[in-house]
Amino acid sequence: MERLILDGHKLNWHRDRVEAWLAGERIAPVTIDCSLTRSCSYRCSYCYGQLQENDSRPMTKDVIFRFLDDAAEIGVKGISFVSDGESTCSPYLYDALERGMANGLDMAIGTNGFLLEDDRLEDILPSLTYLRFNISAGEPLRYAEIHGCGEDAFHKVVATIRKAVAIKRRKGLNVTIGLQMVLLPAFRDQLVLLARLGADLGVDYLVIKHCSDDENGTLGVDYGAYHDLVDELKEAEAFSSASYQVSVKWSKLLSDGKRSYNCCYGPPFILQLSGSGLVAPCGMLFNSRHSRYHIGNIVETSFKELWQGERYWDVMRQLESDTFDVHTTCGSLCLQHKVNEFLEELKHGVGSIADEPGIMPMHVNFI
Repeated sequence: MERLILDGHKLNWHRDRVEAWLAGERIAPVTIDCSLTRSCSYRCSYCYGQLQENDSRPMTKDVIFRFLDDAAEIGVKGISFVSDGESTCSPYLYDALERGMANGLDMAIGTNGFLLEDDRLEDILPSLTYLRFNISAGEPLRYAEIHGCGEDAFHKVVATIRKAVAIKRRKGLNVTIGLQMVLLPAFRDQLVLLARLGADLGVDYLVIKHCSDDENGTLGVDYGAYHDLVDELKEAEAFSSASYQVSVKWSKLLSDGKRSYNCCYGPPFILQLSGSGLVAPCGMLFNSRHSRYHIGNIVETSFKELWQGERYWDVMRQLESDTFDVHTTCGSLCLQHKVNEFLEELKHGVGSIADEPGIMPMHVNFI
């Protein structure tokens, strides 16, 4: 489990692409996070998706397949169905996983797990790099309160996780099965319960992360209050073993929601697509009020054409310019945060790419 990086980045293992970017070349993203729909079966109390409204288009199977074909052709390495919707709500999820795998892409899913079909686990687990269950409570009542669903959903999801772990072990699969807790200070009572549940289920990891908020603080996240949870977080981490890692994203949880950089460099390496088909640099810019940074929609224009077009690269240049201020334009501690920290140092000559980065980490194409 020492090869599992959950609070950092993996760009040191993509030196060729980093050097090409530094030289001013147009690069394909290493990773694309996307959703197949903006629909969701839950109404989580911390949901950032409600802050990402934009014009939606129907994501048909043909559109999804064309996107996966384009991604593979231009050199994308990993596709994770993790974004502003619950991809298990799409009727094309299983077909999309098969198509991506056939194209040679590393494929992954982040899901609440409620609509994940247990009888399809045997089919999809061999094709996945990771299967991550988004779960922020370790008991039925609090699960229902936090995730905006019925208590029965907790029991269904737990049973699905158990079945996935059993299949992985029986078949000796390389897929990583993990849990992710989006932590709000009000959820502190669930930290130890969830860490214990993960150990009981036999998953590979539990990652505990902050809750993002938009630039207006719409969700009202109190980042200072995370400092009061250190004892409970350390108690949760103590459940770690040789086969189970409880990983707290300390660098974000204790950052008070602050960034050390002013521009955004990450999207050329890790791009996000909305379940509406929208191509934008990141999820924090999905909302229609940020349309000046929207690149296009894969329902109307192929992803390859968008990536090759001047609009795509004009937006990327805007994000790296002095006219873009992450402190006022962006929400808190985004997906590209750790990548941005690293690239900022490279840009200013105070950091370097490791000549020998060490043993290749798990999920290397999900940077």
